[in-house]
Amino acid sequence: MLLEKLQTIDQRFRELEGLLGDPEIIKSQDLYQKYRKEYADLSPLVQTYRRYQQVQKELADSQSLLKEEADEELKALVREEIQALKDQAASLEEELRFLLLPKDPNDEKNVLLEIRAGTGGEEAGLFAADLFRMYSRLAERRGWKLEVLSHSPTGIGGLKEIIAAIAGNRVYSQLKYESGVHRVQRVPVTESQGRIHTSAVTVAILPEAEDVDLQISPEELRIDVYRSSGPGGQSVNTTDSAVRVTHLPTGLVVTCQDEKSQHKNKAKALKVLRSRLLDLKQQEQQAQIAQERRSQVGTGDRSERIRTYNFPQSRITDHRIGFSTHGLKMEATLDGDLDELLQALTTHYRTQALQQA
Repeated sequence: MLLEKLQTIDQRFRELEGLLGDPEIIKSQDLYQKYRKEYADLSPLVQTYRRYQQVQKELADSQSLLKEEADEELKALVREEIQALKDQAASLEEELRFLLLPKDPNDEKNVLLEIRAGTGGEEAGLFAADLFRMYSRLAERRGWKLEVLSHSPTGIGGLKEIIAAIAGNRVYSQLKYESGVHRVQRVPVTESQGRIHTSAVTVAILPEAEDVDLQISPEELRIDVYRSSGPGGQSVNTTDSAVRVTHLPTGLVVTCQDEKSQHKNKAKALKVLRSRLLDLKQQEQQAQIAQERRSQVGTGDRSERIRTYNFPQSRITDHRIGFSTHGLKMEATLDGDLDELLQALTTHYRTQALQQA
């Protein structure tokens, strides 16, 4: 069944190669782009399938050689090669099964990163700032573009809340498992007795909504303008540049006052609102598909404690997969080197998805 499906896909891939070279198709840009996208989507699967076919051919050749070979020393070498080829074939077969799973339609999207201080007072705000720096450094390492849309600072260098847009190659696919409660255990700078405090920060990773994702009628919005407050330039408290957007059907409210321009603040607020509405829409759809939405792969449950950052023990632990980093590795992670952690999460949920398929 698996091989029949792969053969059909490979045949379609060859058809697409021919279509993309057809002058009539090239003239029709809409059709050309449609076929080009389908070709690009199928390419990883087809290339893996062809590698699998090549390994199977080499395996059959080696097994034939084993029957014909009389020299015991050479036979031993062939047996080793056969085992290596069997291992490679098994690995490629698992990869093929994963590539055949339904794709998350959001994986290609850019994201909105929302970080909010939770329990823990000023220390939670300071840790929110630490987490924002961690994701900022990750974006820098990956070559992603990060733009702050809205932020609310505390008086001692922390953050009550910050919302940022992150754009780049498949950002959502790499960050979607970061949604949840991040807990920190450390001695706060505000603590004079040296006691360890536990604080919490919530992180939300929302796929950035596009015009095709959902339509918002102007009648569904109430837009209020008011004067900015807090630290800023000369225009703060002198012009009505801050914007509050309310989505009347859901009651969702987004405010933005980071820019001096009312127009820019409105555009940013609408961007955040669209993504929150898309997230809400997808949650409702997932709830209809399965009552146990929170146990599904990649749902990004933001009420769940997912990770603890224990500073006295120099350890970060992800509770969903039992993964821990220690010492200098913890410092590197907080400086944006999340490669090992993100890969471990991807592998875990990938395995889970294959088991549920």
